Amino acid sequence: MTEFKKICVLGLGYVGLPTAAIFASRGVKVFGVDTDITTVETINMGKIHIVEPGLDSLVNEAVNTGNLSANSQPEPSDAYIIAVPTPFKKTNKPDLTYIKAAVRSIAPVLQKGELVILESTSPIGTTEKICQWLAQERKDLSFPDRVGNNADIQVSHSPERVLPGNVLEEIVNNDRVIGGISQNCTMRTRQLYKLAVEGECLLTTAATAEFIKLSENAYRDVNIAFANELSVVADKIGINVWQAIELANHHPRVNILQPGPGVGGHCIAVDPWFIVDSAPNNTPLIQSARKVNDDKPKHVVEKILATAEKNSVRTVACLGLAYKADIDDFRESPALTITATLTERFDGEVLVVEPNSKKLPDTLAKIKGITLCDLDEALEKTQVIALLVDHREFRELDRTRLKNKLIIDTRGIWS
Repeated sequence: MTEFKKICVLGLGYVGLPTAAIFASRGVKVFGVDTDITTVETINMGKIHIVEPGLDSLVNEAVNTGNLSANSQPEPSDAYIIAVPTPFKKTNKPDLTYIKAAVRSIAPVLQKGELVILESTSPIGTTEKICQWLAQERKDLSFPDRVGNNADIQVSHSPERVLPGNVLEEIVNNDRVIGGISQNCTMRTRQLYKLAVEGECLLTTAATAEFIKLSENAYRDVNIAFANELSVVADKIGINVWQAIELANHHPRVNILQPGPGVGGHCIAVDPWFIVDSAPNNTPLIQSARKVNDDKPKHVVEKILATAEKNSVRTVACLGLAYKADIDDFRESPALTITATLTERFDGEVLVVEPNSKKLPDTLAKIKGITLCDLDEALEKTQVIALLVDHREFRELDRTRLKNKLIIDTRGIWS
């Protein structure tokens, strides 16, 4: 098989940039592509535009050695890794706009013998659609959905399985599911990932690989929904849900997850809808879990409003906006939803503390009544504190500073 000397990574976000940097650290020439010119310029200066431990030094070294560069357009490469967003529409239908745009951008530079890999979590059948889209653009090339192992271009799906805050370690050490449109596609993709992945490469078909990733996230969503539903019931009857779950988990066959303010991030809050889209009449459990988790922010808002009203408080503080601790990723964050909804309904000032960002996300910046401040100012100005994200700064806070504060703890770190 041909050696991989050049790789093109399309999408330089929370998955694409770490992936590009790791391959570059292995001595492979990597061309990163992003439509955001500021992102491109930042990376080419050896800097990063996202918060991810260890990524800054890895990118800086890769750029300085000449193994990593960024541009707004793809360059001819031995392999193309697509790591762009796959959001869903207001109707909960998958939006493949970014994937299709990425595919069309590489079509003009594709040459016989090259490999195209979709890492973006996608609805079942998307990898096969990539073959069809490329075939429309390049009638001079053959693709594996039509001719199998004899295709000019190999196409596979290998979904990312990483946790923000630990992405670099997990890209390297996690087992990797690889599903090709043909057997040759699968084996060629395995050859590429073994340059960087120390975990086991698990081989299957493209459709199965797509289904596996969606199933993993739907599984987590359903289990989180159970914990969130328990927390709502516990609030209603006056029980400390954190203590109850801790004690329940002493049962040898019980492992209840921790509740929270909802579910966020680009994966768990989105991917279950892709399964629902494939079989809307056969997914009542998945749909119910989505409703429970989507409704949890409303419950938190009601608790904050009730606490403020009962105590005649005119200023409340929301601690954290990201969807999980110690990152700056706001995608589908329940904390954002809670803060926005609270501001619309609360007749007073809402203070926001987000240690991982120097400015409010655009969705909040447009709303009057929100003030971004530091933790000291928030503790000084208000009695009502809503902990929405368990950032390190909040975990390490001297608890004596919370004396006489009215706490709504959605993460269980102060309960």
